[in-house]
Amino acid sequence: MASIIKTRDGRYRAHVFVQGRRKSKMFRTKREADAWAAQTETGFREENDILPGERFTLADALKRYRDEVSPSKRGERWERIRISAFLADPGFPASLPLSAVTTPLLAAWRDERLKSVSPGTVIREFGLLSAVFEAARREWQWISVNPVKDVKKPSAPDHRERVITLQEIRAMLRAMGYSGKVRMITHTVAVCFLLALRTGMRAGELCGLTWSNVHDGYCRLPVTKTKPRDVPLTKKSMRLIERMRGWDDILVFALKPQTLDALFRKYRARAGLSGFTFHDTRHTAATWIAGRMNSSGIPAQQALLDMCKMFGWKDTSRALTYYNPSAADIARRME
Repeated sequence: MASIIKTRDGRYRAHVFVQGRRKSKMFRTKREADAWAAQTETGFREENDILPGERFTLADALKRYRDEVSPSKRGERWERIRISAFLADPGFPASLPLSAVTTPLLAAWRDERLKSVSPGTVIREFGLLSAVFEAARREWQWISVNPVKDVKKPSAPDHRERVITLQEIRAMLRAMGYSGKVRMITHTVAVCFLLALRTGMRAGELCGLTWSNVHDGYCRLPVTKTKPRDVPLTKKSMRLIERMRGWDDILVFALKPQTLDALFRKYRARAGLSGFTFHDTRHTAATWIAGRMNSSGIPAQQALLDMCKMFGWKDTSRALTYYNPSAADIARRME
């Protein structure tokens, strides 16, 4: 629908409104205003006849997902970084209409990516792309099919089975100059490292731990990778936490995950070590705790369920991922 209004200065303002879309422009004569309004109205109607999958590009879907969906997720930062990388990649089909992004096209892009990044990276990227296409299909109704679903994903890499040794732990503590007292930020990393080895808490969970969630014998984690959980704390774990008293009034460690990771890598290199990450403390903790439960005579089934509760595993098979005893340890228990 178009309307022409004469203004006080003798010019003409043309308004066009078609199915929720509107546009206006000023003209010197009424004839010019009429011509522009008719042309614009026709253009709007023709655009509305085009299917959303032809009108919206993959870039449009990525940007909308980034702005509307990602902010509600804990992985917002990673998704924003990854979406920006998609949009900047000249080989990625971001400029194509959604209807033109097919399974074979995505499979070809997958093969190119595998030449420069690991299969694990490609799997995570396709997980994000699938979520974007699902939002476009189910919520925005831009498309009727998610082309990612039929793309064969690379084989998942083998799970890490890295247990940090006592020698490596001692070397890390020496490199960080930690002797039991917290005087500098490096010492907070050391205590964080030791607590992770005793509890299996993730880096983000430790960095977000507040004093209000530390209780006698356990700590409460309201925000985790899966769902809130309570983590049991032994007397030694409690003593480690108490060493942080006075460092910060709210947070136990007052560290950001990025800072913790950067400092951990720095002092690992300074100690002349390699081959393990901070997350490997979770593997180490699971292996050690399972061993202590076994030596304490706790029935295997109860020990498994207790560890699932402690580590936040929904599936008991996750224990096989994180429980990484050496063959020598198993042999000793068989004697």
